[in-house]
Amino acid sequence: MQIILVRHPQPLVAPGVCYGRTDLAVAPSELERVRAALSASLPHDAPMYSSPLRRCAELAASLPSASLAFDARLVEIDFGAWEMRRWDDIERAEIDAWAEDTVGYRPGGGESVLQMAARVAAFHADLLQADHRQAVVICHAGTMRLLAARNKGLAPAEMALHAARTPHQIAYGATLLLAY
Repeated sequence: MQIILVRHPQPLVAPGVCYGRTDLAVAPSELERVRAALSASLPHDAPMYSSPLRRCAELAASLPSASLAFDARLVEIDFGAWEMRRWDDIERAEIDAWAEDTVGYRPGGGESVLQMAARVAAFHADLLQADHRQAVVICHAGTMRLLAARNKGLAPAEMALHAARTPHQIAYGATLLLAY
């Protein structure tokens, strides 16, 4: 099986703002740029799964696929009270607490990386159970990093640790191929 992971287009949000589960829009020109870049390279006969957040859902709806399903387990981490705040405005003590426990800490009272890893692992198990030859997954950088960790056979706690230690270098509209 091949799973093609796709990161959503760049959302409309100011630089330096913390966002995860917030449902952000995408500029039409950015959506078209990413759609045009992907439409020729993605399989048209594979099922597609997408985060229900607009920045993913709008891209997924614009691409050809055999079927399209939205799955809340694919959403980005929930930063709770940190959502839509400037990173510079978040108390240093809170950032330090997260740095001390990147796996178990719940930033802003939201969701821990471990909690996110558990839901992403459940999605992954269901996807493998479906036994598709190929599948396309439109999601977020955090979700992609966790799915890549799961692809290495890691359990949710190990996935969370791996993702927390992996530098984020996934461009908007980028793809990542997982093979099984």
